[in-house]
Amino acid sequence: MSTVEVKVPDIGDFKEVEVIELMVKVGDTIKVDQSLITVESDKASMEIPSSHAGVVKEIKVKVGDKVALGSLVVIVEADSAAAASAPLAAAPAPAAAPASVPAAAPAPVVAPVPAVAAPAIAGVATAAAGKAHASPSIRKFARELGVDLSKVPGTAPKGRITQQDVQNYVKGVVAGAANAPVAAANTNGSGSGMNLLPWPSLDFSKFGTTELLPLSRIKKLSGPNLHRNWVMIPHVTQFDEADITGLEDFRKSSNDALAKSGVKLTMLAFVIKASVAALKKFKAFNASLDATGENLILKQYYNIGFAADTPNGLVVPVIKNADQKTLSQIATEMGELSAQARDGKLKPADMQGATFTISSLGGIGGTAFTPIINAPEVAILGLSKSSMKPVWDGKQFVPRLMLPLSLSYDHRVIDGAMAAKFTAYLADVLADLRKTML
Repeated sequence: MSTVEVKVPDIGDFKEVEVIELMVKVGDTIKVDQSLITVESDKASMEIPSSHAGVVKEIKVKVGDKVALGSLVVIVEADSAAAASAPLAAAPAPAAAPASVPAAAPAPVVAPVPAVAAPAIAGVATAAAGKAHASPSIRKFARELGVDLSKVPGTAPKGRITQQDVQNYVKGVVAGAANAPVAAANTNGSGSGMNLLPWPSLDFSKFGTTELLPLSRIKKLSGPNLHRNWVMIPHVTQFDEADITGLEDFRKSSNDALAKSGVKLTMLAFVIKASVAALKKFKAFNASLDATGENLILKQYYNIGFAADTPNGLVVPVIKNADQKTLSQIATEMGELSAQARDGKLKPADMQGATFTISSLGGIGGTAFTPIINAPEVAILGLSKSSMKPVWDGKQFVPRLMLPLSLSYDHRVIDGAMAAKFTAYLADVLADLRKTML
């Protein structure tokens, strides 16, 4: 028996993050990698795992504390027998910048419950500005939806605001039932007056058997981000096709030559390299709007995010400085990051700093989709399944392997002509990668 101090490990480029949840209590028997606390920055939420197994003797942090690398979390009485009998906790699942998924229309991120207009809740006083009684996680949830908490009545004891209160307020605004519009950053328009019907609330069990399946933590965290991005960014999607017949032949022959090295080139690795060339030519795509919405921040580095499928949902690892890496290096790094994503071992730093994102569904199917922009980026490229098509070469139809491209862009920054030029140039480069050397 001995006591050990469990401290905050390396959690990436975060100097201080706020503790929003304690996941263990004194006397609990814990295992190695069991989650102890949940912390939250302005970009992500993540669970801090234990480095030791044993019995929790003291908890050195509380909700609301700020922690950083090396901060003491708990003191554990190490006991190998206790560790062996402890229940296995889920692997930590850090929140990621959401990967975009195809959608015909934006799905609501709230549960189907009756809409309640904020002013109609009797006997509950609205909190004064800056005095709203809400937990840090609820405040973050409200920020992501653009909600001013001072206008949301709290229904919990002592007027505390719950997530359900925020959801009901948003639905009331969307339905035109609330007087105060949802606050929208950097916009001059009102968020109300849409005069929509309330979201339907149904007892689905009366039609047949139902099952309640909780959303994964990743989906709970990414949902509000996707909703915000879809609502606040004026999306337009440009569709095009790239002739990758020659590129696919080159990829296969290259993999044969690289077989002994263990490196496997995927089509996505080539698209990442080609995208860098297009981003260098059309600099507005490798940019972000500043806080005022009046200036464009042009980035001189090329960090490409790519959507990785995991059992708990999509996450977006980032290939840093892709312009400085070879195809083999990009393919190797993609494989390593994808494996870490599936195992829930990605660090927040692995998912930060992207300047452009690619969402590839080519291995699954489909002909086109509308990916949602990953703010604060201004564009995202979607890839669908390539297929053989008859293409007219001026004299006859010839079979060519065509890759569908779906480019969603922020119309505040990029216009239709520029988007069409971008996809045309990208398709040109994919048809002949030698053009990247010009």
